[in-house]
Amino acid sequence: MEEYNLVYLLEGKVYINLTNSCTNNCVFCIRDIKDDVVGANLFLNTENVKAEDVIEQLEAMHDKLSSEIVFCGYGEPMLKLDVIKQVAKYIKEKYPNTILRVNTNGHANLVYKRNVLPELKGLIDKFSVSLNGETEEVYNRISQPNLSYSYEAVKDFIREAVKEGFDTTATIVTNYKGYDVDMPKCIEITKELGAKFRERPWIENGY
Repeated sequence: MEEYNLVYLLEGKVYINLTNSCTNNCVFCIRDIKDDVVGANLFLNTENVKAEDVIEQLEAMHDKLSSEIVFCGYGEPMLKLDVIKQVAKYIKEKYPNTILRVNTNGHANLVYKRNVLPELKGLIDKFSVSLNGETEEVYNRISQPNLSYSYEAVKDFIREAVKEGFDTTATIVTNYKGYDVDMPKCIEITKELGAKFRERPWIENGY
């Protein structure tokens, strides 16, 4: 098998990189800043990522598996929904005490034109969702989505994730160059949606 960086380590946790495709083109995205994360080049040679390839790389570093594994890489992981489900099922069966988190832009239900969250119950434990701004105008300026109604879709995804019982956190990136985000308003929106809130101060290396 040709080697891809489908699995990498960051700050002691295992991350899974499924795709370089994304429905956003965020101004602060790390992939526009550098080619690697802590030495792992996350640009894939193919988008035809298979669950068995991910599992093979996971098992190659089984001694480094921590209590939490995160689906997050140089693209939007939920664009590979079927792969997430297959890999998550494998992990939950073999490592049942492992927490699985997906870092997402929250566009999945818009992309698939259905609520996919019930399909992930029992497989995924946490979602970290990029809210990115307090209004659609701010969100579009920062996230530069290629889908219409993306901002409302993000809020709907957060709301539905909470409703389905997932541990859900809405995040915003702050202090990136000249982009100002109203953090108190974002906290208020997050509270209304029923989720937790986390600020992600932007740093030079992107993570």
